[in-house]
Amino acid sequence: MTWRHDRGLAPMLATAHQFSLEHPGVSIEWEARSLREFGEAPVEHLAKRYDLVVLDHPWMAALSQSGSFLPLEEHLLADFLADFSRDSAGPSHASYIFDGHQWALAIDAAAQVAGCRADLLDREGVPMPKSWEDVFAVAAVRRGFVSLPLFPLDAFLAFCSICANAGDAPFTESSGVVPRSTGAYALDVLRRLRGVASEKALSENPIAVWERMSATDETAYCPLAFGYSNYARPAYRRHLLSFGLIPSAGGGPVGATLGGAGLAISVHSAHREVALAYATMVGSRDCQCTLYVESGGQPGRRSAWAGDHANAITNGYLRATLPVIETAWLRPRHAGFAEYQNIGAAIIARFLTGEASDRETLDELDRSWQGHGRT
Repeated sequence: MTWRHDRGLAPMLATAHQFSLEHPGVSIEWEARSLREFGEAPVEHLAKRYDLVVLDHPWMAALSQSGSFLPLEEHLLADFLADFSRDSAGPSHASYIFDGHQWALAIDAAAQVAGCRADLLDREGVPMPKSWEDVFAVAAVRRGFVSLPLFPLDAFLAFCSICANAGDAPFTESSGVVPRSTGAYALDVLRRLRGVASEKALSENPIAVWERMSATDETAYCPLAFGYSNYARPAYRRHLLSFGLIPSAGGGPVGATLGGAGLAISVHSAHREVALAYATMVGSRDCQCTLYVESGGQPGRRSAWAGDHANAITNGYLRATLPVIETAWLRPRHAGFAEYQNIGAAIIARFLTGEASDRETLDELDRSWQGHGRT
């Protein structure tokens, strides 16, 4: 089980086919769930139906407690995992380590990045923004010229990233989610972004934004959304997108929320050795730098992100956004956080629709964190 997009499904189909060619008699069949299910739904039950599951790192605590997946360090070569750790794109590899165990291989790496239609920016004579004030200057062209995904979970993660970008990573303070001054700043940026964004923004996730930007001339620039190198590939869609660093609040393009996907193996699998062999192949440097990226994947290996071959395929996407991955903010992964981020998403959604003030929003984020997020 993986998630439904060419970045999530296509490389798994390609690698499964290659593995079957190298292992006659073995067939690996992939199914896909929605991006929303990938980011918001628990994964333990999937281990009872699937041998291999591509999943999200905020679920590591629940996954660890459930005992549903294999601790990979007990089954894969130590040298292989050590090499992956050294060759990780940012903290991707480490994001799947919890309670002393490696629960998944970071076969896919991502973070929130900035994306644009360079042709539309050139037409208006505006450069790619470097600061948040630059963003609002570009947004003055017209409503929707600058937009971003503000679907509740994406809006919540944008809030977190803006806080981290301003120098205060969320959930590191004992007294609350984030210092009040930073939280107020992030809410103000979000409010202003909502005011200039497309009317569709509140219902859009990153895929929806990149799809719309690559199909229409409505939006020229998105400052913060999980990156998909597919849209930087020639002929993937009608219009080519370019990607780069997120805006800075003064400390550089830092603090973007880390995304990505990990490959885990069910403890219930009747084909454990085959599954381990397949995972080793998919996570290898050779596969990550060639077949995986060639077939639409966004590899978890830094050597692919920095390499000429993968960048030629992705029109330079990987190298251009690598600094964002390397300074990305890693969400808490302890028990309760995966559920808390859904609560936080609803709180931020109420703020963006004008149902709650800044103070009420920050108070509720703190109350929910104290009562739920640390359980």
